[in-house]
Amino acid sequence: MNLQPYPEYKDSGVAWLGEVPEHWGMERAKWLFRKMDRPVQESDEVVTCFRDGVVTLRKNRRVRGFTESLKEIGYQGIRSGDLVIHAMDAFAGAVGVADSDGKGTPVYSVCEPAEGVSPQYYAYTVREMARSQWILAMAKGIRERSTDFRFDGFASQRVPLPPSDEQSAVVRFLDHADRRIRRYIRAKQKLIKLLEEQKQAIIHSAVTRGLDPDVRLKPSGVAWLGEVPEHWAVRQIGHFARVGNGSTPSRGNSAYWHGGHYPWLNSASVNRSTITSTDQFVTDVALRECHLPQVAPGSVLVAITGQGKTRGTVAVLNIEATINQHIAYITPRRDKVSPEYLHLTLTAAYRELRTISDDSGSTKGALTCGDIAHFKVALPPADEHKQIVIAIRQETQTIDAALLRTHREISLLREYRTRLIADVVTGKLDVRAAAASLPEEVEAAPDDAEPLAEDEEPTDETAAEEAEA
Repeated sequence: MNLQPYPEYKDSGVAWLGEVPEHWGMERAKWLFRKMDRPVQESDEVVTCFRDGVVTLRKNRRVRGFTESLKEIGYQGIRSGDLVIHAMDAFAGAVGVADSDGKGTPVYSVCEPAEGVSPQYYAYTVREMARSQWILAMAKGIRERSTDFRFDGFASQRVPLPPSDEQSAVVRFLDHADRRIRRYIRAKQKLIKLLEEQKQAIIHSAVTRGLDPDVRLKPSGVAWLGEVPEHWAVRQIGHFARVGNGSTPSRGNSAYWHGGHYPWLNSASVNRSTITSTDQFVTDVALRECHLPQVAPGSVLVAITGQGKTRGTVAVLNIEATINQHIAYITPRRDKVSPEYLHLTLTAAYRELRTISDDSGSTKGALTCGDIAHFKVALPPADEHKQIVIAIRQETQTIDAALLRTHREISLLREYRTRLIADVVTGKLDVRAAAASLPEEVEAAPDDAEPLAEDEEPTDETAAEEAEA
């Protein structure tokens, strides 16, 4: 679709917005929205504002992984069509229009639009303010990677005011484009899932059966392993490796972070199969006073908490570093097993690790160092496990290339969507004619939404509320 700029522009006088179409107005948000403080009705269920801009009943997305409030102090009524802004996570995109009636935490600003004002258009607008880091720059931070963007802050902002029918055209066009891009992304994510399952099957077969199809087998006594080659040993990880985890030094203490040079890792790092660098560092004071472990190169790291796919993922550490409390390290005895083989074995055991963590009793799911130390794996002789590592690497090479390519395609689609939204919502492209020519489409159901990327995890509004207190 060949979109063109508007014929004439003017300076908006707003740094993040730049020039806007000549016929667009500019207005303070306080004249467009009214902050609501509705009482909660007995039938109201919890509504959550997610970082991808979806505001829906919590049960529509997921029921696990939230910190539950013992008392719903200060909860407020939310109605379908309200613009909802998460005061602490608006900077990360937690802004959207409610699709359901319900109740929400007081950390939300619940805004009712004036007549002729499209809340959907201004949800896109505020999310663009977040993407451009305008919210992060102007709001006073109260916790790490957060802001305090309350209604007063929003109300004082000058925002674009296209004509009412043009607001609707922008929303119609962007919703249509977003649905199409989500369909493409879902298709590619299904391909990724199939490729990962194929790779998982190859690894699982190799680390539980070996490479010889005619080898004699014996019962391992371990459910996830099944039968293993007769000459292999079955051992608990703690019998041949040291296991531990780390912690996060206080972000409020500059002595722990300022001028730091010692690598520090969080659980996002474990999404890489091999860790060779980091962009976060702690000081010698933090190492000493916070009793942080100095994890040796050649250790295997396991994400022991985390939402999405993170929990249970593993990586080989190729640098000396320290870690946070959401990671366990395994430093194996090299005469018993190589880090590469142990990494492949735990990769094959991903589903079993997830099962153990889901049975932990925690609402968020978690593994413990004890779980890791007592976890049983099959160990072939040294020469054999080296052959297995080489064989797996060769057999999965094509799959890895396909995974890399597909992840890159998803990244490009998301980048395109972000740029398109930015250009359309700020008036850099005229979509009036394009919107008018679009076919009618049925809205996607909330549970049919594009799965979130790892860095787009839903916010935990209760935890944010507790941090504020």
